[in-house]
Amino acid sequence: MEIPHSLLRRLKENDRIARKFNEIEMSILTILNFQDFLEKLLTAIRDNFSIDHIWFSIIKESDIARQLSEIKDSELLKTSTAFVSKKLFLSVTKNSLKPLLANENLAVFTALVPENPGYEMGSIAIAPITLDGQVIGSINQADKDKNRFQPGIDTSLLEQLALKVSLCLSNVTAHEQLKFLAFHDPLTGLLNRGVMERILEREFQRAKRYQMELTLLFLDLDDFKSINDTYGHDNGDLALCHVSDCLNRLKRESDVVARFAGDEFVVILPSTSRIQAEHYVRRVKENLASTPLSTDHKTFYVKLSYGISTVSEIGIDSSRGLLKAADKRLYQAKHKKKTSKSFPFNHRVSGFFSL
Repeated sequence: MEIPHSLLRRLKENDRIARKFNEIEMSILTILNFQDFLEKLLTAIRDNFSIDHIWFSIIKESDIARQLSEIKDSELLKTSTAFVSKKLFLSVTKNSLKPLLANENLAVFTALVPENPGYEMGSIAIAPITLDGQVIGSINQADKDKNRFQPGIDTSLLEQLALKVSLCLSNVTAHEQLKFLAFHDPLTGLLNRGVMERILEREFQRAKRYQMELTLLFLDLDDFKSINDTYGHDNGDLALCHVSDCLNRLKRESDVVARFAGDEFVVILPSTSRIQAEHYVRRVKENLASTPLSTDHKTFYVKLSYGISTVSEIGIDSSRGLLKAADKRLYQAKHKKKTSKSFPFNHRVSGFFSL
């Protein structure tokens, strides 16, 4: 029985496409860097299949959305990523894990397209991707040709692509998380002590070399044990995250906030005087005083004590000395605060303050 020429052509075309998908898979399998993986994937699909437009639609509530938003130096990802709410995404894709093809009424897919892309679309293919079993978005292709992604054509290769992307994405994400934990505190997401000490040494040497100002803040929570005992350790963790968010949100881009240990935090303030550092702490104080935490119908406020040291002080000749000076003044501030509870008067102790 002779095989029709049309079927032979189709089989050859499918084989050609399958080989290209295999090439793409091989090119991304060994990439463990999140940014490189996504950029390589977009470029490989576009170049291998001569696609007019290819981009990601990412669900805002997914973990990957946070990672993507932190990538600032990739123009490709910036212009090839659309963030959309989970509710809207599932509505547009009809809550399906199967690829969706369309060449009519394409306006309904506008929510999945990056802002101001100028895409000219005759047809579109949307392939949902998952991470650890949860839908996190889709990889999308669009073409001027209305018949390129005509509904009814075989989508098995698109399904394979989405599956491969999902599996590779899981590996990349796991690797990135391990890398993140090597440099960051797992609870607050702030830099950890080891990284902070390396940055402090670098900034100390820079300040000394160029005779620049450098100020260090050493802070911890007041009565943290009482928070844990009264409201539970979960709310103790919430208090730590609340403080870290406040410190991080109110800092300048050049400042560095790190979790030192337990309820202790360090803020490195390059090119900053003591007065400017006090102004920063004052804003932190005002923010914490205006944003109480609530649990089980109870409300509590988080308060801090802190110590300040500067690179220009006599006797500070190392980054470790700068850290020790701020730590000592933090201890003095804590002691002063405890003492003031027993006496009806307050006195100022030079070099340290408490909130």
